[in-house]
Amino acid sequence: MKKLFFALFVLVAAPLFAQGITTASAYFKTISEYYSTLKDYEANFEIKVEKQETAGRLSFKAPDLLRLDYTNPEEQVICYNGDTLTIYLPDSDAVLQQNITGDTGAEALTTPQGLSLLSRYYTVAYETGQNAEPLEDGSDEMVVKFILTRKSASEAFRYINIAVSEQTKLIRRMEAVTPKGEVILFDFYDYVLNQDITDQRFIYDPPSSANNYNNFLFSE
Repeated sequence: MKKLFFALFVLVAAPLFAQGITTASAYFKTISEYYSTLKDYEANFEIKVEKQETAGRLSFKAPDLLRLDYTNPEEQVICYNGDTLTIYLPDSDAVLQQNITGDTGAEALTTPQGLSLLSRYYTVAYETGQNAEPLEDGSDEMVVKFILTRKSASEAFRYINIAVSEQTKLIRRMEAVTPKGEVILFDFYDYVLNQDITDQRFIYDPPSSANNYNNFLFSE
C-alpha cells in the first residue's frame, strides 16, 4: 500500500510541485529579458572596494549608451557614447579616452548586454532558493539572491552575488569577488525608467585644461 501511495505521489503530486519551481538560469534569463525591454533608465549607485567608496548617478540608454556622474569623487565622469569611452579624473586633472571597436565594447554589468554575457560565461544558481528574502539583516527590502560562478579561470571575477528586487525585477546589489579575493560591492537604487533620455546626455566635454591620454587601455 505504501508503495502504491508513493507511486501516486510521483505521478500526480510531484509534477504539480515542479510546476512551481523556476530554475535559477531561467529566472535570471527573465531578468535579462526585462532589461532588454527598457529604453533607458537612471539610478543612484554606490561602489565599495575595501575602504574606498564612490557614489553617483548612472544613466543608460539602449542599446549601449552609458554615463556615470560621480558625487564622490565630485565631478568625476565616465561616459560611453557608443564609440568612445571617456573618463575624467578630477583629482589627477586627467582625461582618459579609448575608441571602442568590435567585441571590446564597454558593456556595464547592469545592461542587457552585460547580463547576457554574465549568463554566458558564468554558471547561475540561487544563493539560497527562489523565494525572496531580506537584502540584509534588518532590511525590509525583499530580493531574490543569485550566485554566479565563473566557467573559466580567464573571467575577471571568481564569482558574483546578485540581489534582484522582488518588486521591480531590477538589480539592487552586486558583490563581485576577484581571483585575488578583492570584494567589489555595487548598490543601485532610486531607479527611474523610460524617460526618453536624449543622446545629448551622453556627449561629454571634459575640461580643456586637463591632460589627455588617448587609447589608454592598450598603451604600454
